[in-house]
Amino acid sequence: MENYTEKAYQIALSLVPKIGDVLIRQLISYCGSAEQVFLTPKRKLLKIPNIGEILAHNIQQKTYLPHAEQILERAKKEQVQILFYTDEAYPTRLKTLYDAPALLYFKGKGNLNPSRSVAIVGTRKMTDYGKHITEQIVENLATHQVCCISGLAFGIDIVAHRACLKHHVSTLGIMANGINRVYPTQHKSTAHQMLAQGGILSEHPFGIEPEPHFFPQRNRIIAGMADAVVVVEAATKGGALITAEFANNYHKEVFAVPGQLGKSFSEGCNLLIRNNKAQIYTHINDLVEALNWDLPADAVHQPLSFAGLSHEEIQVMTLLHKNGMMHIDELSWQSQIFIAKLSSVLLSLEFQGFVKSFPGKKYGIA
Repeated sequence: MENYTEKAYQIALSLVPKIGDVLIRQLISYCGSAEQVFLTPKRKLLKIPNIGEILAHNIQQKTYLPHAEQILERAKKEQVQILFYTDEAYPTRLKTLYDAPALLYFKGKGNLNPSRSVAIVGTRKMTDYGKHITEQIVENLATHQVCCISGLAFGIDIVAHRACLKHHVSTLGIMANGINRVYPTQHKSTAHQMLAQGGILSEHPFGIEPEPHFFPQRNRIIAGMADAVVVVEAATKGGALITAEFANNYHKEVFAVPGQLGKSFSEGCNLLIRNNKAQIYTHINDLVEALNWDLPADAVHQPLSFAGLSHEEIQVMTLLHKNGMMHIDELSWQSQIFIAKLSSVLLSLEFQGFVKSFPGKKYGIA
C-alpha cells in the first residue's frame, strides 16, 4: 500500500458508501484514527456498534484512497483547506453537535472561529421590505465585529452577503454542493469577492452537484456555526424555517423579523414568534442583549480559555461547563476523543484542579 497521509485516510473515510458523519466519529472513537479504521480487521470492525457486513466490507476495500489522494492534490492547487472534525482549525461551534460534518472544505481568508457570529436567512422571493431590513441588520452588525453567515441563495441570503461586502463585515457562504462550484452561478462573482473577507464552506468534495436533499443538510451547518439565527422573511415552509428548527435544536438564539399580516412571506416569521420558537427582532439591541455583546468579545465566547490548557482539555471543559456532570463514555462520544486519550486528559485536568471525578466514572467541573 502507498504511504498515504492521515488526511488522505480522513478523506477516504468520508467517501465510503453507506457511512455518515455519526458513524465516522464512532469509528474514530473506537479505532483511534482514520488510518487505523482502514487497518482494523473486519472481525473487529463488526464488533463496533452499527457497523454491519456491508459497511465493514466497504471499508476493507481501501479503493477510496487513490481518489482521496486526488482530492488532496486538487485542494492544494486550488487553495482549499480540508478540515477533519479532530483538526484544531475545524469550527469549534460545530464540534459538539452530534450531526456535524466530519469533513469540511473551506476556501477563503476568513476565520471559522470568530468571537461573534450571526446567521441571516430568509426566502428566495423577498420583498423590498425584506431587502431593506436585511441591509439594515448587516449595517448595524458592522460595529460589533460579527461574522455573518448565510447560504448564497437567491433573495435574503445574497442580499446579506453583498451588504457584508459593502460594510466590510466578515461573511461565510455555506454551500450545498462541491467547493469548486458556486450555485447559483449568478452569485459566482459575489462568492469570489467574499474570499478576501470571509469565504465559502461545504461538506461536499469537488465535483458534487447540488441535490435537493443537500440543502437541508447545508442549513444545519448555517445554524450550527452561528450564535444566533435571524429569519427576515419566510413562508410557512422552506429552508429558513428548517434552519431555525436546527438552531432551536442546537440551543442557539433564534430571532424573527415580524411581518405584515396576510403576506405569505411574513407568515413563517410570525409563526415562529407565535409558537415561541423565535424572539421578535426589532433592533440590533435585541441581539446585543441576548448575546451579551455589551461585554468584551473575549469574555463571551472564551469563558474556558484557561492559560496553558491543551485543545483536548479545553474541549472537555467546554462540554462539562455546558452539560454538567458527564459519564466518561458520553464525554468520549461528544468530544470524539479516543477513550484512552480522554482518560489521560481527565487525569491531567484533575491534577490541575479543574475537574473532579465522581463515582461511576462521572466527571464534573471542580
